[in-house]
Amino acid sequence: MNDPLRVVVADDQQLVRTGFRMILAADGIEVVGEAADGLAAIDVVARTRPDVVLMDIRMPMLDGLEATRRILTGPVRGADEPPAPRIIILTTFDLDQYVYDALAAGASGFLLKDVTPEHLVGAVRLVRSGDALLAPAITRRLVEKFAAAETAAAAGAARVANAQLASLTARELEVFRMLARGLSNAELAAELHLSEATVKTHVARILAKLQLRDRAQAVVAAYESGVVKPGGAQD
Repeated sequence: MNDPLRVVVADDQQLVRTGFRMILAADGIEVVGEAADGLAAIDVVARTRPDVVLMDIRMPMLDGLEATRRILTGPVRGADEPPAPRIIILTTFDLDQYVYDALAAGASGFLLKDVTPEHLVGAVRLVRSGDALLAPAITRRLVEKFAAAETAAAAGAARVANAQLASLTARELEVFRMLARGLSNAELAAELHLSEATVKTHVARILAKLQLRDRAQAVVAAYESGVVKPGGAQD
């Protein structure tokens, strides 16, 4: 994937947008649009077709959560159209109901706004490659805190049905549980004594069978389905 990396920055603070633009530009990443509210973000994304969106949660007109949902669940794209962008949620809090909801809606991860320049650039490049931005400790705490309550409140509407779980092989179920810990492909390969190529195949099959967008949704689904329980217990 050698095409220039194209990014939209959506944040209601001009200083944040300008700072992120400068950081990304210094690393050769093009910011093709900016937005100060959620409605503007949807419009800019539709017009510019970026690879990645940096999306603030708390914005006027429409919050970043609803903007994320609308961008990722918009009209079905044709085969000749680019896929939906990867969305990274920006937040000032490391444990936030909105962040959990955004991950469940299909966001590829989240960053705290005090992120270092190196981490920001690395995160944008990581999610553009198709991976998910999951800081294991924070993500696990986040999902553990909210998944049980969300599932209980929506009994029978879990993200992953029992029939879908039953379609996983024993190895795929093992990988699925490990994905919930936020492990990278390299870490999965090391723990399972497999090649990274084999791990990537397992992950792709899991996402396809469970009809999940990416690894971030897999983490949420593992807790919501009860495959992994708060505290790290596994069925």
